[in-house]
Amino acid sequence: MAEKNAAHLWLLRASYVMLALLFMFANLLPLKTTPQSWVGPDFLVAMTFAWALRRPEYVPMLSIAAVFLLADFLLHRPPGLWTLLVLLLSEWLKKRDRQVRENTFAAEWVTMAGAMFTLFLAYRMVLSILLVETGAFSLWAMQYGMTVAAYPLVVGLSYIAFGIRRTGPGETDHSGRKT
Repeated sequence: MAEKNAAHLWLLRASYVMLALLFMFANLLPLKTTPQSWVGPDFLVAMTFAWALRRPEYVPMLSIAAVFLLADFLLHRPPGLWTLLVLLLSEWLKKRDRQVRENTFAAEWVTMAGAMFTLFLAYRMVLSILLVETGAFSLWAMQYGMTVAAYPLVVGLSYIAFGIRRTGPGETDHSGRKT
């Protein structure tokens, strides 16, 4: 039984990395050659936050760091800044999983929206302090709003496809400890 739990844990950790690579690949596809006037949601951050809130053991710190550092390089962001901010916020969300578990989905959604707002605000502030071009604020606000709006879709698909759900009181994790 323990081997099954460990194999399941590592399968879902690998699934996170593979989904992240798929999202990065989709972002790199040249679907349009003209500049866009709108921005879609950041599914990678939404998925990371959803999994961190619902099943923290499926998204270990090193996986998040490796995935987002690779995304920084591939998407031409300042290396390490977005990674650090996402890593800090996802670890903060992992620590809040018990409080969120006891609340409704709306409370989870508001928690995620607050974390996303902090992420976007901190990223823009650091870039502004370092005198790096931050891009149009309207595009950042649009991406924030679309990511928050897409969060229920990400949670639903994570539940349907991978069984990622919040743990109930008294359940045990992969190592047999109560959650």
